Amino acid sequence: MIADSFGRVHDYLRISLTDNCNFRCFYCMPEEEYDFTPASRLMQPAEVLALAKIFVEQGVKKIRLTGGEPLVRKDAAEIISALGKLPVELVITTNGTRIAEMLPVLIEAGIKTVNISLDTLQPEKFFMITRRDVFHQVRSNIELLLQHKIVVKINMVVMKGLNDGEIKDFINWTKHNPIQIRFIEFMPFTGNKWTSNKMFSLQEILDVVEKSFVVLPVESSPNDTAKHFMIPGHEGSFAIISTMTAPFCSTCNRMRLTADGKLKNCLFSDGETDLLHALRNKEDVLPLIMSSIWSKKKELGGQLVANFENLDTEAIKNRSMITIGG
Repeated sequence: MIADSFGRVHDYLRISLTDNCNFRCFYCMPEEEYDFTPASRLMQPAEVLALAKIFVEQGVKKIRLTGGEPLVRKDAAEIISALGKLPVELVITTNGTRIAEMLPVLIEAGIKTVNISLDTLQPEKFFMITRRDVFHQVRSNIELLLQHKIVVKINMVVMKGLNDGEIKDFINWTKHNPIQIRFIEFMPFTGNKWTSNKMFSLQEILDVVEKSFVVLPVESSPNDTAKHFMIPGHEGSFAIISTMTAPFCSTCNRMRLTADGKLKNCLFSDGETDLLHALRNKEDVLPLIMSSIWSKKKELGGQLVANFENLDTEAIKNRSMITIGG
């Protein structure tokens, strides 16, 4: 069992396979000329599996694969297949561009839930946000997942003045489709030019939805990061991840392993523990894991303040979102 000093048991591991991505979303990877981590410094397939096994032996029940974009990694299929043999729930977050070609691998590995990052339903705006003209490819791949009875969750980062006007459109999408829309409050990371006036809050999202729909709360699962809601008559549902205005730190059970093998005990932590170096030196990795999680701060990495309007983003010490893996 992996626990911190506040009694929170950590049984959910997020593994980033790469910091590379075929999109260029400004809030995640702001610079076009981004220096990706050299392949030699990334965890190799056998190393990903070796570290994952250590976590599973200590009680990890769920592993989520992230990036960058995890499916652009050339050996992604090898890694996914290996992890699929572990006694855990294996899920993935992707931008959806490579679903069609990777679907047999995902199914073979037992992946039953896929999170798709999609911030707009407008092709022109999609191109503006991602700098890639593949909107219809992503939409087609979402339909493909649904046809194969795979649970689809859509991650939409809501940003004031950019896509907050599409909240109703996303809700309408759930009318005849068994998808879950996950509205996410815009969060500050190194280089993403976060300001409080760009953030659209939990309450603001609910206010928009409730103007047009009857909204009923749904009981959340233990350790859930999202607040869940349903609309009578809709096949799908929606949820809100309110990291900035109503954080869920008290029940956090998440750990993050970056593509270069660093363990972060919180998305916003200013420190990290190098597991890959220790593994390559044939050192015992478990004490490093236990020590890292035990030192986890009570909330928001000890860096963010509860009143986000007074947040000094220049004082935050962290990686950019793409190098953490979400």
